[in-house]
Amino acid sequence: MRVNKILIVLGEPQSTFSEILLKYFYSKEFSKNKKKIILIGSKSLLQKHLKILKINLKFKFRIINHLKEANVREVNIININYNNKKKFSKISSNSSKYITNCFNLALSLIRNNEKTALINGPISKKHFLKKKYLGITEYISKKIKSKNQVMLIYNDKLAVTPLTTHLPIKYVSKEIKKKKIIKNVIEIRKFYINFLNKKPKIAILGLNPHCETIDKFSEEKKIIIPAINYLKKNNTNISGPFPADTFFLKKNIIKYDVVVGMYHDQVLTPFKTLFKFDAINITLGLKYLRVSPDHGIASDLIFKKKANPSSLISCIKFIERYSKWFLPKNPLGKTS
Repeated sequence: MRVNKILIVLGEPQSTFSEILLKYFYSKEFSKNKKKIILIGSKSLLQKHLKILKINLKFKFRIINHLKEANVREVNIININYNNKKKFSKISSNSSKYITNCFNLALSLIRNNEKTALINGPISKKHFLKKKYLGITEYISKKIKSKNQVMLIYNDKLAVTPLTTHLPIKYVSKEIKKKKIIKNVIEIRKFYINFLNKKPKIAILGLNPHCETIDKFSEEKKIIIPAINYLKKNNTNISGPFPADTFFLKKNIIKYDVVVGMYHDQVLTPFKTLFKFDAINITLGLKYLRVSPDHGIASDLIFKKKANPSSLISCIKFIERYSKWFLPKNPLGKTS
């Protein structure tokens, strides 16, 4: 089933995403996929940002109410009102309501249009999620009642996934569980086999320095190694646990497709050091394809015309390249 529409939720108004989006409109990738792109957000906000950034577009924004109304000659947008007095206003409850309305509409459209993919612009988790969700991955999964969501930071060279996503570090050890490791690896393996047509080589990191601890209870021995052994018995190419401090040396990472870490910065810090903007954020375990640029709102770069559109362009390329979507059976069976 090939994706024929790509919804782009414009995200946080107080961000560089308008600039990123406008730069994308000048790329070759946009000309290839123009007929598929439908924006969800404020037309007036985009137009104000255009003026302040002094960017001239060769086409107009066209407001539509339904996906079927999309016109290939213009940039189609389903308008969501955003009442802002300034061109770049401060993050507020007003912007949170706007983002909620954008997501609600996007998710309702996807429920009724299976051949649709979703991209969302960056969002301030602190202000928008208000401690109710760990991240946008969990927010979307809750909205559509998905229980097996996995955050995968991906490029063609390597992918990483944090077991505990955006959880504060003091809570991490309590959330490392055998069942969660197994479920996440199952979703990753399904994605690689059915989306990328390959059986992934997976590395898993330990939690403790050098995978050792002076405590009687060792997460590596009690949780991580039993999970690895279970997965190996069920035909998963997985190795570990490896100490995180030396794993991301080139001689190590070239052996694997995916690295599973125990917490966010354990894998995201070295990954972004190596690849910078060359990555996208994919949510696995959903009934549709959802990706997002792998960067934040970057409000400090507003007005400076330094925002990099490469991650958004990578999102579009990924959707176009791997948009044959089907829901496979669990390749490993039940977990224990």
